[in-house]
Amino acid sequence: MLDTDAVRDRYDRFARIEAPHRSALYAQWAAGVAGDAEARAILAGIPATHRQPPLVFAVTRMLGCGLVAYPRWAAWLRMHADAVAAECAARTLQTNEPLRCAALLPALSMIDGPVALLEVGASAGLCLYPDRYSYRYATDDGPLAVDPADGVSPVVLSARWRGAAPRLRLPEVVWRAGIDLQPRRATDAADRAWIEGLVWPGEHERAARIGAALDVVAADGPLLVCGDAVELLGEVAASAPRDATLVITTPGVLAHVPRAGRERIAAAARAAGCWITLDAPGLHRAVQGEWVVPGEWAEPGHSAVPGRSTVPEQSAVSGRSAVPGRSTVPGHSAVPGRSAGRRAAVPDPDPWPNGMFALAVDGQVIAAADPLGGIVRPNGAAWEWHPDPEAATQ
Repeated sequence: MLDTDAVRDRYDRFARIEAPHRSALYAQWAAGVAGDAEARAILAGIPATHRQPPLVFAVTRMLGCGLVAYPRWAAWLRMHADAVAAECAARTLQTNEPLRCAALLPALSMIDGPVALLEVGASAGLCLYPDRYSYRYATDDGPLAVDPADGVSPVVLSARWRGAAPRLRLPEVVWRAGIDLQPRRATDAADRAWIEGLVWPGEHERAARIGAALDVVAADGPLLVCGDAVELLGEVAASAPRDATLVITTPGVLAHVPRAGRERIAAAARAAGCWITLDAPGLHRAVQGEWVVPGEWAEPGHSAVPGRSTVPEQSAVSGRSAVPGRSTVPGHSAVPGRSAGRRAAVPDPDPWPNGMFALAVDGQVIAAADPLGGIVRPNGAAWEWHPDPEAATQ
């Protein structure tokens, strides 16, 4: 029996809560579906994991429905129901948003180069180029600009930084790779059209940003591996250059992986290199032993993550950590906000900012961030990733 009630509830919620501030047309389409028994019956025939409103709407646009009012969209859907169901079943939402790099940059700034960057759920790889983009943060101290050494990038990422201006630098990326069940190639016209088609109608700045990022990726494509990261992560990580610090990122992807798979990805990422993720705060409790639970405390000189000290051993090179790629400064932790010899709290779950994801490095939550990267709120008011002023200009 078709579960049309579930379709009604999902599309009603999307129409009332998720779409209005982003796309008036998608809000109209979703409200129409919620009140249209025939449309609900068509969509109920699509597997539940493949009938999310943004996916269904993007597929109908790809197939040629046009940006039309709901009555015409519904009529088109009735005429092309089989094709829509087949395409939705074969596709997934692949939100490839380069703006997430604005949220990831604070974590990447902690890591001394060179860096080998590996992303799980990479889609077209737009988040594998944080070193090729420009950043504009609106901070409490005024605007902060970070640009590549050769000047302002065609991709300029603007974000709000809640707090004093941080010291940030671009990573030195020497190798980049991604794993995805359905990798998309920026040089392929159909793949490019699909990625651009996932932008909601009315999001003109986002459309321009993604188009420019696709151009950057197309000019110098990454290694993209097709398959399940749960099975492939270790193998792909082993192919990274050994003279670079391996950084594995999982921005916004863990929610789409069953819990057992999340645990395996987390373990493999931690074992292979530095792990940076951006996910809903609830997931930071879902991977037992790999996440700092919001509200826990780190004892002086110790991380809240078992086996990780916040006072790294010093190598024979002054100012360098024994952990590759981790710069240490007396009195500072390798993780922002974790000062050696002081108790440091990670966010309590109750006052966590509504709708914000948690940015974590090796399991330690260091900031709240908008899921698409437009807002970053660090934990604490006086973080410094790189006390050396020259580091901020690199």
